[in-house]
Amino acid sequence: MSSSPSIERPWLLEFLLLAAIWGSSFLFMRLATVEFGALPTAALRVTIASVFLLPLLWMRGLVPQLRQHWKPVFVVGVLNSGIPFACYSFALLHITTGLSSILNATVPLFGALVAWAWLRDRPSNWRVLGLVIGFAGVALLASGKAGFKAGAADGAAQGFGAWLPVLAMGACLVATLCYGIAASFTRRYLAGLPPLLTATGSQIGAALGLALPAALCWPAQNPSSTAWLALLAAGVVCTGIAYILYFRLIDSTGPARALTVTFVVPVFALGYGVMFLGEHITAWMIGCGVVILLGTALSTGLLKPRPTS
Repeated sequence: MSSSPSIERPWLLEFLLLAAIWGSSFLFMRLATVEFGALPTAALRVTIASVFLLPLLWMRGLVPQLRQHWKPVFVVGVLNSGIPFACYSFALLHITTGLSSILNATVPLFGALVAWAWLRDRPSNWRVLGLVIGFAGVALLASGKAGFKAGAADGAAQGFGAWLPVLAMGACLVATLCYGIAASFTRRYLAGLPPLLTATGSQIGAALGLALPAALCWPAQNPSSTAWLALLAAGVVCTGIAYILYFRLIDSTGPARALTVTFVVPVFALGYGVMFLGEHITAWMIGCGVVILLGTALSTGLLKPRPTS
């Protein structure tokens, strides 16, 4: 019984703090991307995160390991940060932060689907049902116009512009699919590596992958100090510090419980959108979000119906 005083760190505080931080990332990305554009915003976010994390990696003496495993780590960076951040930056120009965050909650859904297809991690019947429910929720969300930016939602946009919100939702789903692929890739090729090494190396890989596209799309006008501060917050707080919190959470509670943080992120993102961007929450968004979260919880095994006797 002597081990009882050191049961667990107070993980709940870190859990809520991480959800609040990742929820704010949609706000900061929105503030930055309207002036920088999608690709420069994504590139600067991962570059700032790299600069923040690299000294920590060096102090831990992990740089030689990064040199040894840089190829798969950089691939994870492109899949887990480069492409998703660019997709979300584009999406936030055409749909609200709240809608983007609800779609982001499908990350575990795609993670389970990719693990099934790639790693032959076949889910149970209940988890298959969860996949069906989760994607049905996405389809319902896409069928309405709640969360579209003004103009697209009221039919004012004409021609190709009318499709931009739909493409934005598709970009969010591409991002979550990339997260799912990156998770299985990490499990297969990077198992056993220190989390700080994977986090830092992946940000460096994403920065290198986005450098040229971002340079070609650099804005003609110099962005404001507000946009720069938003990017600084996204890079240091929402990426660098968030990674540290996330890996601490995995260590203290295990990956299954840490994964549920994506369920809480939309709550904070919706609140930030209302408070700081004047966005509106609709009953349709909330209802579809509940369906998506229910499907995700079932598909990942986090919600396990009791067997009938």
